[in-house]
Amino acid sequence: MSSENTFGQNSWLVDEMFQQYKEDPNSVDDEWRQLFDEKGAPKTAKGTPTVTPSDEGSSTPKTDPKVARTTGAPSQDGRETKVDEAAAKVAEKTRKTTAPKPKASPLDNIANAEVEPGETVLKGAFKAIAKNMNESLEVPTATTVRDMPVKLMFENRALINDHLKRTRGGKVSFTHIIGYAIIQATKLHPDMNKYYKEEEKKQFAVQPEHINLGLAIDLPGKGGSRNLVVAAIKECETLTFSQFVDAYEDIVARARDGKLTMDDFSGVTIQLTNPGGIGTRHSIPRLTKGQGTIVGVGAMDYPAEFAGASEDRLAELGVGKLVTLTSTYDHRVIQGAESGEFLRDISQLLIDDKFWDLIFESLEIPYAPLRWAQDVPNTGINKDTRVAQLIEAYRSRGHLLADTNPLRWHQPGLPKPDSRDLLMETHGLTLWDLDRTFHVGGFGGKETMTLREVMSRLRAAYTLHVGSEFAHIMDRDEREWLRDRVEAGMPKPTGAEQKYILQKLNAAEAFENFLQTKYLGQKRFSLEGAETLIPLMDAVIDTAAGQGLEEVVIGMPHRGRLNVLFNIVGKPVATIFSEFEGNMRAAQQGGSGDVKYHLGFEGEHIQMFGDGEIKVSLAANPSHLETVDPVLVGMARAKEDLLKMETGREDHPVVPLMLHGDASFTGLGVVQETLNLSKLPAYTVGGTIHVVVNNQIGFTTTPDSGRSSYYATDLAKGFDCPVFHVNGDDPEAAAWVAQLAAEYRREFGKDVFIDLICYRLRGHNEADDPTVTQPLMYDRIESHPSVRTRYTQDLIGRGDITEEDAEKAAQDFHDQLDSVFSDVKAEEGKPSEQTGITEAQELTRGLDTSISEEQFKRLADAYANLPEDFTPNKRLKSVLKKRGGSLTDGDIDWGWGELLAFGSLAEQGKFVRLAGEDSQRGTFTQRHAVLYDPESAEPYNPLDYNAQEAGNGGRFQVWNSALTEYAGMGFEYGYTLGNGDALVAWEAQFGDFANGAQTIIDEYLASSETKWGELSSLISLLPHGYEGQGPDHSSARIERYLQLVAEGSMTIAQPSTPANHFHLLRRQAMGAMKRPLIVFTPKSMLRNKAAVSQPADFIEVDRFQSVIDDPNFVERGNKVVGDTDKVETILLCSGKIYWELAKKQKEDGRDDVAIIRVEMLHPIPFNRLADAFANYPNAKQIRFVQDEPANQGPWPFYNEHLRNFVPDMPEMVRVSRRAQSTTATGVAKVHQQEEKQLLEEAFAK
Repeated sequence: MSSENTFGQNSWLVDEMFQQYKEDPNSVDDEWRQLFDEKGAPKTAKGTPTVTPSDEGSSTPKTDPKVARTTGAPSQDGRETKVDEAAAKVAEKTRKTTAPKPKASPLDNIANAEVEPGETVLKGAFKAIAKNMNESLEVPTATTVRDMPVKLMFENRALINDHLKRTRGGKVSFTHIIGYAIIQATKLHPDMNKYYKEEEKKQFAVQPEHINLGLAIDLPGKGGSRNLVVAAIKECETLTFSQFVDAYEDIVARARDGKLTMDDFSGVTIQLTNPGGIGTRHSIPRLTKGQGTIVGVGAMDYPAEFAGASEDRLAELGVGKLVTLTSTYDHRVIQGAESGEFLRDISQLLIDDKFWDLIFESLEIPYAPLRWAQDVPNTGINKDTRVAQLIEAYRSRGHLLADTNPLRWHQPGLPKPDSRDLLMETHGLTLWDLDRTFHVGGFGGKETMTLREVMSRLRAAYTLHVGSEFAHIMDRDEREWLRDRVEAGMPKPTGAEQKYILQKLNAAEAFENFLQTKYLGQKRFSLEGAETLIPLMDAVIDTAAGQGLEEVVIGMPHRGRLNVLFNIVGKPVATIFSEFEGNMRAAQQGGSGDVKYHLGFEGEHIQMFGDGEIKVSLAANPSHLETVDPVLVGMARAKEDLLKMETGREDHPVVPLMLHGDASFTGLGVVQETLNLSKLPAYTVGGTIHVVVNNQIGFTTTPDSGRSSYYATDLAKGFDCPVFHVNGDDPEAAAWVAQLAAEYRREFGKDVFIDLICYRLRGHNEADDPTVTQPLMYDRIESHPSVRTRYTQDLIGRGDITEEDAEKAAQDFHDQLDSVFSDVKAEEGKPSEQTGITEAQELTRGLDTSISEEQFKRLADAYANLPEDFTPNKRLKSVLKKRGGSLTDGDIDWGWGELLAFGSLAEQGKFVRLAGEDSQRGTFTQRHAVLYDPESAEPYNPLDYNAQEAGNGGRFQVWNSALTEYAGMGFEYGYTLGNGDALVAWEAQFGDFANGAQTIIDEYLASSETKWGELSSLISLLPHGYEGQGPDHSSARIERYLQLVAEGSMTIAQPSTPANHFHLLRRQAMGAMKRPLIVFTPKSMLRNKAAVSQPADFIEVDRFQSVIDDPNFVERGNKVVGDTDKVETILLCSGKIYWELAKKQKEDGRDDVAIIRVEMLHPIPFNRLADAFANYPNAKQIRFVQDEPANQGPWPFYNEHLRNFVPDMPEMVRVSRRAQSTTATGVAKVHQQEEKQLLEEAFAK
C-alpha cells in the first residue's frame, strides 16, 4: 500500500473504517488496525464519518442475489422435468416480450416532484464524491466507444444456464461473459492494464504483474441507504471461465455478507462498471488515480430505429440487440488506437468460436455452443425442410449430446462419434432463425413452431440426463410409441415420491458405509458410486406390480449384490452380518456353500403408491460374469409356462430383470447368445429388462481397451431393442426410465436396455487401489459427492425436507443396522458342517418305470393314425408304419424307444420339454418327434397331441434351438429351477460341442446343489461314439463329467439299449431325487439292428438296469443260464463298444469270456457290479474295454475308484486306444485299424 490511490474509489470506506478504529481499535480487523497504526489517518479523514450513503431506495442491487447463491450439488429441481414445461417457458417468454406494455408516462409523477430552493452544504459521502471528482479532473482521459452485437451472447448464455440448472446449479450473467472477454482482450493488449504514477517529480508508466479486475458492488447501508464499493478479482489472467465466475460470485457473496477483507479493496488495475443496469446506452465514467482503464457496459437493446418493430418483424429482418462498451483510459500512458483495438477485440471475442468453446469446455457442457453466422436466405432447400431434418437428427442421434456421465468423463482413446448433424448450422440454420416460425408437421403437437421452441423441446427431450436410442427399431408403431413418451418428457415426481427415492438412496448408501466401517477389508464388491441402481430396480418392480404381473426374477453379477439382496429382495440384514462373521449356513444339508455375494434369495415387494404386490427372486450365480443370463431367462420361461397352465394367463407374467457390467456385457459371448434367444418361440419371455451398471471400468481395464463400440450397449441395437442411457447421479430420471422400460416390455413384449452410467467408488474389491491404473478418473471420483448427498441437498434446497430430517433419517437407519449388528456379534454362531450332499436327498428306490400295453398302443397309434387334414412326408412312410406297428412287430429302435418315454410321461400329466439343435427331427434323422406337412409346412407333434387329448395337463414340447450350447444349456437348466416338476432335456448336436457350455456344466450342473442348494433334474443328451468321424464328432468327453462328479451330485449313464434308455428317462422324471442326468447317447447304434428292444422290455421290465450282465450266461434278475465256470476273462464296458464286442464274441465262439455292461457310470453301481463279478468264480482278469484313449473315457475314473468299492474283484487292466491329446483320429482307415486292434486285444488269450 505504497500509494494513496491503492483503494481508489473505496476511499470513503477507508474513512469509515478509520472513524470506527478511533472509537475502538479492536472493533476493526487486524489488517485495518495494522494499516492505521502504521500510516495514521487517511488523507480524506477530517474527524467526521465519510460513509457514502444514498437516499433510501434510490438505487437497486445491480447483481441478482440469486446469482450469488451457488451450490456444489447438481440441482435436480432446476432441471425442466417436462418437455412441455420447457416449451411453455419459451412460449411464455415470447408472450411477455410481444404483449403490449402499459404505457407509463414520465409526466405521471410530475405532481409528486418537490424541490426546496436554497443552498446545501455537501457533507459525508456527497462531499467525498465531490472531492473525488475534482481529483479525477487531474487525470487526462479519453474515451473510445463501440457498439457490439450481443445476439450470440444471449443465446449461448441461455444454453449455459439451462445446462447449469439441471446439473450443478448457479447462473452465468452477461457481466460474467463480458468481464471474461475484457480479461482476454487485456491479455492481448497489456497496455490497457497500465497506470500513471509520479514519484519525486518523475513520471512512470506502471505495468502491473497481474490483471486485477475491479467490480462495482452496490451494498445496503445504514438506515436503508445504498453504498458502492469496488472489489478486485485478483490475477484474472490465470483463471478459466469457470474459476472466474466462482471468484466473481465469491466477491459478491462476501460483499453481501460484509466479509470482504482489506485486500479485496486494494490493487484494482482495470475496472468494470455497468450503467446499463438502469438502461443507459452508454456513459463516460471518471477515472480515479492509480487506474489506467475503466470499461463501461451500456444497456443491451435493439437499435433505436427499430424501437417500434414487433418481435416477428425483428426476427424476419434478422435484427439483433446491441451493447455499447466504452473504454475510458488515462491518455498519458494509453493511446487511442490501443483502446480502439481493445474494444474491437472484445467485440470479436463475443462472436468468436474459440472463445465460446473455452467457456463451454470450462463449464463441462457436453455439447457445442451456437455459432455466429450471417443470416442465410431461405433459398435452395426450404428451411421448413431443414428444420424437419434437424428434428429427425435429434430423434436418432440426440443421445450423443445427452448429459449422462456423472463424472463428465470421456475415456481417452475411446473415439467419439461425429455429432455435427445436431448443429443448426449443419442444416443451414443460424441463430437468426431462432425466433422465426416454421412448419414442423405435428412435432410437439403443433403444426408450426419457432425454431427456438423446437430447439428447446429437442434439448429437453433428448439431451438432458437421459439419452434415448430407438430410431434403429424396425417397427414404426414401436418408434412412435417411444418417441411420444420421450418427447412428452419425464413428469416431475411428487414430494412423496421424491422422499421415497431419497429413502432408497439412504438405505443403499448407509448399508455400504456400515459394512465398510464394520468389516473393513472384507470383500463385498460394493455398490458405491452406483446407488441409483436401488431406486431404479425398485421402480421396475413397482411398475410390474402395478401391471398385475406375478414375479420379477433377477440375475446379476457380484457387484452390489449384497445391497440388492437387502434393499430389493429383502434378505434379513442379520443373515448378511452373520455371513460376514463367517457363520455361513449352507443352503443344502452338508453342502459346501458359497461366498456371500453369490447367493440367491426370494422375497415380496408391496407397492409404495398402489395396491399391487409381486414376488421377487434373485438367482444364485458364480463369479463367471454373465453366466446367469440364460439361466435367468430359463427360470422366467418355466415360471411363465407354469402360470399359464395353472391360471390360463395369456400374457407374460414373469419379468426377468437382468443386470450386467459394462465390461462383461461387451466382452462375453454368452450375452449375444442369450439375446439371440429373446424372440424365438422356444425361449421368449415377453421381454427382459436389462440394466447395464456402467461404472466405466472393468477391473483395471478402461473402455478404450475393452470394447470396439462407442456405447457399452451397442450390441442391443442389433437385436432391435431400445436403449436408454441415464445419468447415475439423477435417481429421478433413473426411476422414470425404469418405469418406461417396464411399460415398453408390457406393450411390445421385447427386451429393453437401461445403460446406467455411474462410477465405482473403490477398486474392483475393497482391498484394491484403483489410483495405480486410473489416476485421473479417480481424482474426479474422490472429489465427487455421492448421489445421496447431491439429492439430499437438492431436496433441502427446494424446501421439501429440512437438513435435520435428512440427518435423522440417515441416523435412524444407521442405528437400526447397528442394533442388528450388536445382536449378531453377541451370538456365538458357527458355519454349518460340510459333510457332503450324498445323503441330502433320498435315493429313488423300487420305482416302477414300465408302461402298460394299452398305453404303448395309444402312443403307437398316435403315429399310425394321423389327422385327416395332415399329410405326412412320403419319405417317412416306413418310419410311421414301423412305429404304428411296433407293439406287435417289435424291434423298437432308439429314436422310438426314447419317444415312448417322453410321450408316456406327457400322457400321464408330466410337462416334458426337449430342446436342442435339430431336436425335432434329430441330428441323425432318428427322432421325427415333429412332423411337417409337405404341402403346407405346418408342424404336427403326435405325442403332444396325444398328451393333450389325455387331459391330464401334460405336454410334450420339442423345440429346435438356435445354434448355441452355452446359452442353450443354461436356459434349460434355468427352466428346471423354475419348474422343478417338469422333465427338461437339452440335446447337443454332437456331444463334442457341449464343451461350449463348460461353464454351465462346471458352475451349475455339477455343483449348484452343494453351493446354493439349487435342485435341478436337467437331462443332457450328448451323442457319443467312435465311428471314424474325426476328433470333433466322436467324444462327449465322458472323463470330464466323471472328474466333476462327487457325492452323487449327477447321474452319468451310457445305456446300450432303447428300453434301458426309456427306463432311465422315466426314472429321472418320476423319482423324488432332483439331480442332473448326463446321458451319452448313440449315433451309429441308432440303426444297429442288434441294438433294439422288444415291447416286453417296456411293459414287463419295470426298472432301469445300472449293470447288464452277459445274456449268454446270466439273464435279467441275475438268473444264471450258462456255464459261468468256464469264464476266465470279464470284459467290462459301456455303450456302443458292447455291440462290437458281442459280435466278435459270437463270431469267435468265446464261451470263456463274459461281457458286462456298465449302464450307469456314476454313482458307481458297485453292488450290482460285485454281484455280476461273483457270477464268474473262475475269472482271473477284468479287462476294462473302451473306445476312448487311455487318458479319456470312463477308465481313469473306474481305475481309481472301483477297487475301493469292490475290494475282492479280480485284477483289472485297460484295453483302449493309446493316450492322446485329442479325442480321435481324423483318418477313417486309421480308425478302422485301431478298432480292429482294440477288439483283438480284448479277446487275446
